[in-house]
Formats: sequence, structure tokens, C-alpha cells
Amino acid sequence: MALSVPRAPGLPQMMKEGARMYSGLEEAVYRNITACKEFSQTVLSAYGPNGMNKMVINHIEKQFVTSDAGTIMRELDVEHPAAKLMVMGSHMQEAEVGDGTNFVVIFAGALLDGAEELLRLGVTASEIAEGYEIALQKAIEILPSLVCHEIKDYRNLEKVEECIRPSVMSKQYGQEDFLANLIANACVSVLPEKSTFNVDNIRVCKILGSGLMESKVLKGMVFKRQVEGDVISAEKAKIAMYSCPVDIIQTETKGTVLIKSADELMNFSRGEEGLLEQQIKSIADTGAKVIVAGGKFGDMALHFMNKYGLMAVRLNSKFDLRRLSKTVGATVLPRLTAPSSEELGYCDNICVQELGETAVISFSNEGADCKISTIVIRGATDNFMDDIERAIDDGVNTFKCLSRDGRFLPGAGAVEIELAQKLSEYADQFPGLAQYSIRKFANALEVFPKCLAENSGINGTEVVHKLHLAHKDGGKNIGVDIEAEQPETIDVTSTKIYDLYALKHWGLKYAVGAAATILKVDQIIMAKRAGGPKARQPAGSDDES
Repeated sequence: MALSVPRAPGLPQMMKEGARMYSGLEEAVYRNITACKEFSQTVLSAYGPNGMNKMVINHIEKQFVTSDAGTIMRELDVEHPAAKLMVMGSHMQEAEVGDGTNFVVIFAGALLDGAEELLRLGVTASEIAEGYEIALQKAIEILPSLVCHEIKDYRNLEKVEECIRPSVMSKQYGQEDFLANLIANACVSVLPEKSTFNVDNIRVCKILGSGLMESKVLKGMVFKRQVEGDVISAEKAKIAMYSCPVDIIQTETKGTVLIKSADELMNFSRGEEGLLEQQIKSIADTGAKVIVAGGKFGDMALHFMNKYGLMAVRLNSKFDLRRLSKTVGATVLPRLTAPSSEELGYCDNICVQELGETAVISFSNEGADCKISTIVIRGATDNFMDDIERAIDDGVNTFKCLSRDGRFLPGAGAVEIELAQKLSEYADQFPGLAQYSIRKFANALEVFPKCLAENSGINGTEVVHKLHLAHKDGGKNIGVDIEAEQPETIDVTSTKIYDLYALKHWGLKYAVGAAATILKVDQIIMAKRAGGPKARQPAGSDDES
């Protein structure tokens, strides 16, 4: 008879065989901090205009070459529970601001690095977390006084362009002027008079071939597909839109038709054809020149559409159908009936073009009331165009934020050094153990200018020292000069390198939230994993707005 080994008393004996449990400073807190520091180190070298790219191959073997931390973290399947908290913080930043995901992860990692030193000196984790939250409140109080630029007129292309430029520069250094111009044109052209700007109104169409400088903005929508019939262009056209197929209507119930002679068969098919022709003719009689459908076009329907000179466009995606209806002002009808004048849409120019080897259908409206703009990206490889799309996404999100809050802070590490100095002074006056945490918070802020310098091949420590001297002399807008060969500082207002106020405000909040949550964990209890394959994740669909 085999001897049974008694299990350890306490919580482990209540858990299933195979469960894991870590507790205390050594097993839980330090282990979590080490994992988070390693993770933040990974994205640290991707920070700033001269940040290095990462090659990420995801679980379905799709390859990404990018320095965008949001994409890197989304595609990496992070397993560690504490690192997952940092990733969640960066996802919240992306949802709120659309940029600055790297900022959250790097700052949370720097805060945890400082916390580790304090823990080894005997300060408790809860006191450190409390000190960080006090420092955060003070930093958020100081931030409004550091604002160096503000946009009041969101329709001023020149002003908008210079504020979008720094966010694009961090992803595509060297192409920022051209891309910022494209983004500013696209965003301002669809900015509504009263309601807020919606990022979904800027679409991106990537077409392989040529170079980036051939990219352009089109007021309207572009689809990578061919038309179904023979008509390939229409001007000043009315548009009828349907979510159903354009074909002979199928009966709702199955039935049997008994045909006794050839004449009956001829009359039966002629009746079906006559009904379909009548439906197509009634649509043409409304003045419509284009039919857009979410389903297939039957051969017979195409024959009659060619006969009446109607253009046939099929869109497989219901989201594309919905967006196009918004662009042209049409109502999507569920059945093949003649639309009323209110249900018809209008478009200045619809045509099939060939860009490179790709045929595209463009719906362009040159009027001032255009609701959707498309940026057509050209490039030599798919990876390159994907990275350009991410830069455009950051630029569009920057426009969304500045249309709600037009305040900007000095970039290039200037705001971080100024905050670090103000918080160090605040720590000197603060009683109790929290002052150590506030000082570590101030030191953690120095990681950004240091990282910007080191990624540009400059001595980071020397640059931070020069920045501190400049800021002590009252130069609160002095930042890192990443183009200099030696450690140099520069007045960022002269080079117009600004950071969104909202980006720093929410970035600080989410980073401190993640770091404080990780510090307050003193036990990790992991249940035994269920057998079998991993549960299927819900398929990521396009947004429904």
C-alpha cells in the first residue's frame, strides 16, 4: 500500500493539486517588480523619434515591425499577471488618448524600480503606494502651470499641423511634415460644426506600390474592389443603397410549381424576368445612377442594370455599407424597392481607378458637408504601410484630443524635468516616510529625457544634468536636442515640439494606478490550469460606429 504524503496545512491544502501560491516580499512583491521592470525595459528602447523597432511575430505567425508600444503589447501574449496590469493601464491610455502607451509602461516600470530600493530599506509597500499617490496629486496640480501652447481655432490648418507633427515624429521620424499635412487636411475637412470629432470618420486605405509621397487625402471613401457591371464611372450621381442581394427575390416558403408545357415554362421565366426588370427600371426612374448592395448581384439583374445604365457596386462589409451611407447621405434599404428622394444619396464623382496593380472604387464629395475622409497610403511593403497607418492613427487621435482640450506642454523631456524639480522641492517640505516615495517619483520622471538621449546615441546622464541646470535658471521649456551629436539642450517652443496636456495627465494617472496596484499585491494564488485547448477568444470585429 502506497504511503500518502500529507499536504502542507493552511491554504495550500484547500486548493486543487497543481495550484501554485507565492506570498511575502521575496516571493510575490519582488517577483512582480522584476517582471514589470523587464517588460518596461523591452519597450524602453522603442521610445522617442530615434526609438528602435521591434519585430513581433504573433500567435498566428503574422509579423509586425514597429516601435509602437501599443501594437507590441497587443500582439504579445503577456502571461505574467503583474505585467498584465501594466498592459491594461496602457490599453486604458490608448482608449482615452490614443497615444502615449509607451509612456505609461516606462513610467510604471521606473516607479517600481524606485519602490524596490525603498522596500529593501524597510519602507512598507502600502507607504510607498500612498507616497506615489500624493506625488501624483501634486504633479497634476503643477501640470496646468507648465502649459506652453494652446490651440483655440481647430480649423486653422497651419496650427493643427504643427501640433500633430510631434506625435507623428515619434513613429515616423523624417516623414513627419508630409504625414502631418495629410492628417491635418483629412481631419479639418470632416470636423463637424457642433458635435465632437469622431476618429472613425478618418479611414485609411493601403495600396501596395509607388512611394509614401504618392499618398493623398480624398474627401469620401475608397474601396479596394471592382464594380460588378459594365458601367465604371458616374458623375453628380444619385445613389440607392440596399443591404439585400440585387437578384430575383426568393420566396419565403418552399413551393412546387407544376409546368405542363414549354409555353408555361417560357411564361413562368418571363414573368420572373419582367418583375426584376420592373424593379430595376423603377430604381432607374428615381434618377439613381448607382446601386450599392451588401449582397450579390445576379446575372439577370446585371443585364438589366447595364441596359438602364446603372453602376453596380458590391460591399461585403456591413460596416463599410453603413459608413458609405453616412458619406453620401443615403438610407440603406432592406428590400429591393424604389427609394424615395429622401432615401437616395448623392456623390459628386464615383469612378474605378487603377493604382499600381490594384483596382479601387472611389466615392468622392468635394462639398463642404463631407462627413468621412480617406487617406490613401502608398508604399513598397505591407509592413511599412502598417507602420504608416499606426502613425496616422496617433495623429488622428491627437487631433481628437486637441479638439476637446487645446492645451500643450513642452516636449522633448522638458515637462518631466520641470515636474521632477518641483516634486523634489515638495518632498523636502513633506513630513513622514512618504517623502522618500515622492523623491523616487521625481527620479522616475528623469527616465524620459535620459531615454530620449540614449536612443539618439547621446550620453543620457550628461543631458539630464544639463537639463537640471537649465531648468534651475528658469528655462522650463528646455528639452533634449536629439539631433545634436554631443549632449545639448534646446528650447522646444522654437522647434515647436509639444506634447498633449491630456496625454501627460492621463499617462501619469494610469502609470501610478498600475504601479500602486502591483505594489499592494502580497500574495499570488494561481489555480490549477484546466486541461484541453485554450478557450476561443471572441473574433475582433471592426468597430460598429
